[in-house]
Amino acid sequence: MIQKRLLPIFLFFNSKQWLTVLSFFLIWGVSTLGYWKKYEWNPSSMVNFGYEFAIQNQTETPEKAILFKGEAGDLGAGYDGQIFYYFSRPLSEFNLNWPKGFDESYRAPRIGYPLLIALFGFLGKTAAIFGMYFWNIGLTLLSYFYLRNLLNEETKPYAILYLLSPFALGSYFVLVSDTVMVSILIIAYYYYVKKNYFPFIILSSLAILTKEPALFLLFPLGLAALFRKDWKRIIVVGSVLIIPVCWHLYLAYRFPNWRPGRLTDFILPFEGLISYMESIWRLLGSGTNWKDLARLFSRFPLVILFFLGLFLPFTGKMKKGWEFRISFLLIMFMVGTAGYYHFWSVYENVSRMFTLSIPVLLLLLNEDKNIRKQEYILFTLFILVLFLVKVLLISKQLSYQVGLIGF
Repeated sequence: MIQKRLLPIFLFFNSKQWLTVLSFFLIWGVSTLGYWKKYEWNPSSMVNFGYEFAIQNQTETPEKAILFKGEAGDLGAGYDGQIFYYFSRPLSEFNLNWPKGFDESYRAPRIGYPLLIALFGFLGKTAAIFGMYFWNIGLTLLSYFYLRNLLNEETKPYAILYLLSPFALGSYFVLVSDTVMVSILIIAYYYYVKKNYFPFIILSSLAILTKEPALFLLFPLGLAALFRKDWKRIIVVGSVLIIPVCWHLYLAYRFPNWRPGRLTDFILPFEGLISYMESIWRLLGSGTNWKDLARLFSRFPLVILFFLGLFLPFTGKMKKGWEFRISFLLIMFMVGTAGYYHFWSVYENVSRMFTLSIPVLLLLLNEDKNIRKQEYILFTLFILVLFLVKVLLISKQLSYQVGLIGF
């Protein structure tokens, strides 16, 4: 019933693409300004520089940057956006010196996003920060039109979900790599469908080097090519690993303690979900205040979405779009095996893992109209509303200072 009421809205926005794009800029713009307002309207605030890391990398820290001092329970000062910024700086200076204070073992493989930022970083530190905004916004909008081009007329109205994804917005909100990776991957897939394989290989390689979950779509594409005995496409999909493998071989030489299996340390089946549910029971039992409870329950819709996501690929006509069903399940596998400390304890960390699920859902829907999509779509829109409420009304200002005072 609710879906039937929403369908005319989807159809209306589909017929008014200017309004769809305007809605994208409005939601992302309001979120951005709402955050800047808390930190003296300073765009560097979304990079989330941590004070302790800024001290270690003084020469590469913008002079008037917002530096966070750290809060109880935030897993340390600052957030991941600063890692991509700091790693982009040596690339802009034509060297590969890893910034001080950061663990290279699982961050260093993700050179794709810093490489893009570095293209702006040639013009200076402020330009590098601008580049972080540019790539998130620009690639999201560009890949939206690429994705629409791949969808049939029945599926096109739902493409607005890609632009209004709360997970892509959440990734942009902290200027990390998930949204950039997904955007590059969708553009790459477009060229794969059009049998233009050179840009597909280059862009897919860049997507993998931006973040490893790009493989969650590329691997099923390889399986589909193998199943159909399409040897040309088997070679093409396999070729996307050449550049990432070469980079990993360099890392093995550059960092003696680095090992490609480091990411497996984070695979803890259901540990994150179980520990999260236990933390809710503990908080309920302690009679804590409602703000702490609300902050903890902000992740609960993601638990529900995870179980909806497990169910969705097994609906409809199973033989249709099976490669996208596998891709969707791989995404849910990532969410289900994410540990508590590094992921489920922080809303942003677990939310971003759903980013790729939206375009994969649209591609699956493009193949099979009978999938049970409505619950996942409605809950995604609900999470978008909750995210905006959190950003604009609930999130508090963190302790910070402007620049490295006294250094």
